[in-house]
Amino acid sequence: MFDTIIEDASVIDGSGKEPYKADVGIKGTHIEKLGDLEGSEAARRIDAGGRVVCPGFIDVHSHADLTMFKDDAAALLQPLVRQGITTFVGGNCGMSLAPITDEHRDGLQTYLEIFTQMDFDTDIKWKSMGEFLDHVEGKGLLLNMAPLVPHGMLRISALGLEDKPANTGAMEMMKWLLEESMEAGAFGLSTGLQYFPGLFSDTAELVELAGSLPQYGGIFTSHLRSYTSSTLGNAIDEIGEVARANGIRGQVSHIFSVPWTGPVHPLALRGLKWMCRHPDFTLKVTPGFLLDMSMNVVLKRLEKNRQQGADIAMDIMPTTAGFTHLLAFFPPWVLTGDRQKVLERLCDLELRKEMLRDIEKGKPTWPHRGKNDWSLNIMRQMGWDAVTIMAVHSERNKHLEGRLFTDIAEEQGKHPFDVMCDLLIEEDGQVLVFESMSEPDDAFTERYTFPALQDPRTMITTDTILMGMGKPSYLFYGCYPKFIGRYVNEKKMVELPEAVRRLTSMPAEFFGIDKRGLLKEGYYADLLLMDADGFKTEAVFRDPERYPTGLDTVLINGTTVVENGESVPGALGGKVLRKNTTQ
Repeated sequence: MFDTIIEDASVIDGSGKEPYKADVGIKGTHIEKLGDLEGSEAARRIDAGGRVVCPGFIDVHSHADLTMFKDDAAALLQPLVRQGITTFVGGNCGMSLAPITDEHRDGLQTYLEIFTQMDFDTDIKWKSMGEFLDHVEGKGLLLNMAPLVPHGMLRISALGLEDKPANTGAMEMMKWLLEESMEAGAFGLSTGLQYFPGLFSDTAELVELAGSLPQYGGIFTSHLRSYTSSTLGNAIDEIGEVARANGIRGQVSHIFSVPWTGPVHPLALRGLKWMCRHPDFTLKVTPGFLLDMSMNVVLKRLEKNRQQGADIAMDIMPTTAGFTHLLAFFPPWVLTGDRQKVLERLCDLELRKEMLRDIEKGKPTWPHRGKNDWSLNIMRQMGWDAVTIMAVHSERNKHLEGRLFTDIAEEQGKHPFDVMCDLLIEEDGQVLVFESMSEPDDAFTERYTFPALQDPRTMITTDTILMGMGKPSYLFYGCYPKFIGRYVNEKKMVELPEAVRRLTSMPAEFFGIDKRGLLKEGYYADLLLMDADGFKTEAVFRDPERYPTGLDTVLINGTTVVENGESVPGALGGKVLRKNTTQ
């Protein structure tokens, strides 16, 4: 007897093959049978009525793990399952909630509190990766979590918050923490090389540290050292070198490109912003090969690395608005030491002038080891009007969320940089921001993403940060319905079976997530029932908290977590997935 039979389904199995008609029989946590189950007994039958049944989506670049310390984590992550995500890979960009060590504990506290706004001493109840995973498992999960080991946490444990090369002792400590975490079931190592403290590492450190991954079949993922157009190729090559040297897989995270045109950049930036504001005219007069050029350069660089022996892939967010913490846009020398030292520098008006000079004069040269040549100099490369406040810590400044710093500066009669510094001081360093060239997802800026969205080896991700604070990205509610609704159904850029493959079996296979990503007998029952033609979202940057339409039912490990388009109260179907163990 089956627990559930979904009958009369149009099965898209995640392999890329064309749909076929079948019933789906589920017993316990697994898919027991596919075929004609008309005469079979079941505790529950769901009439698909010819709608699509497919595997649940796997989001390989998420920060949903940062939510796991919260008691209301399941409620906060509801937007993920409501758009069809059944598994996420956490620990990306070199940051996660474990491991926690006694060495440089204050540095780890600073690192995590700035981004998560947690109370470190109260909220952290574990040390090792294994203890963290056990803690999460004990609370119950809404959806499956596959953890990565965060390089940033390893580096702080070994070297603190200073700009130092990794000596022999530091390397040994990082290797020990990495291997202990891999033994606990992590899927690989993640890095945030454009961010503090990952930007203090060099390629040799990464190659040596990743040498621990082959014995575990682990993957190496990276927020690149640079997404600047002039040095992006070097950054991709760095990941290729790490992957190739160790015979492991490498993943380029959330690809995008920030323009840099050298001495003529101010003039070029004004022209680019004009084009963004007039997309109808710009798209009409600009040849397609020019619109595709920037992303095609990225795809060709990836292919070059593959030809040289690197097993390398990438993912992309279907948006043109990124998000991170505001301090990431400051010169790296500002960020050394603990939070109090950083805030003291912001209070020093002479040092503040020096910071501003470094921003306005900085040049993104490779490999970004100089005082003012870091590659996340967003204000110089994209303009002061590129930064919008996403989240603050205190109630007194909540009214500023969703506003541009340039607009606030005009009202206050200040330079935007002074507004940034003053807000960081008031908020104890805890400010998250969006960055975008113009109004997010204008048609011209969106156009450059098309080659990657069509590329059969590029995965689609959300970069989720759902912490119950501030203004969320609309991708947290509508990433996958946007991909299918806009780029599959509306623009016909990808066929539906191929789109589903890139959201399911492709990420499962590349990241080594066992028995998920395919609708297949013996696989876990992570399933979606949807009206594929009506699967879409109305969520946009200025109005992000809108659930999609067209998704009827979501099962995770055989547990129904969404039914008739609504969340099932109290349903916790997820598991902590542990590589090389029973998942």
